[in-house]
Amino acid sequence: MSEIFVLALWIGLLFNAAPGAVFSESLRRGVRGGFGPAFAVQVGSLAGDAVWALLGLAGVGALFAVPALRVPLTVAGCLLLGWLGVTALRDAAFPRAETASGDRSGRGALAVGAAMSLGNPWNVVYWSGAAGAVSAVLGQDADLTGLAVFFTGFMTSSLAWCFISAGLIALLRRALPPLAVRLLEAACGLSLIVFAALPAARLAAP
Repeated sequence: MSEIFVLALWIGLLFNAAPGAVFSESLRRGVRGGFGPAFAVQVGSLAGDAVWALLGLAGVGALFAVPALRVPLTVAGCLLLGWLGVTALRDAAFPRAETASGDRSGRGALAVGAAMSLGNPWNVVYWSGAAGAVSAVLGQDADLTGLAVFFTGFMTSSLAWCFISAGLIALLRRALPPLAVRLLEAACGLSLIVFAALPAARLAAP
């Protein structure tokens, strides 16, 4: 079982360290608000990932290949990313005089992170394949204990990444002048719009 745990730690690190929409939103909020908002986006996304993980490891991932479920979730996810991208561009062009209070901003960032993850039904495909990876390590079909160890290792690695990512963003915030913050926020906005367009194009493709 230790091999499964180490494998899950490594896969979790690779999964989370890859640049994506969640990192863009964490970076955008972090350069404005510091460690708290960046960490909240990461943890919210992790909560959404946990839901997809449980569904995927339970073997119900195939349900989300059905267009009646996959298409609405994908469209909702695209709309959310597009809205976040436009908001980022607006805030970069017209900085707000005041930011929301810490608690309110943190709750909003947490909810946004969870919504970003839950709006990506392709996550369940990844987790459906995870059971195969565990089976390959064990040399036999993965049992409940093996899947639980894999899930625990992945989530441990992911939670550690939440601290590392938010910490690095907070350090970056201290080093950036206001103009650089606005430029970085605009870049995050553009990347979020691209991340919204990619699944939309995939969905529209014949």
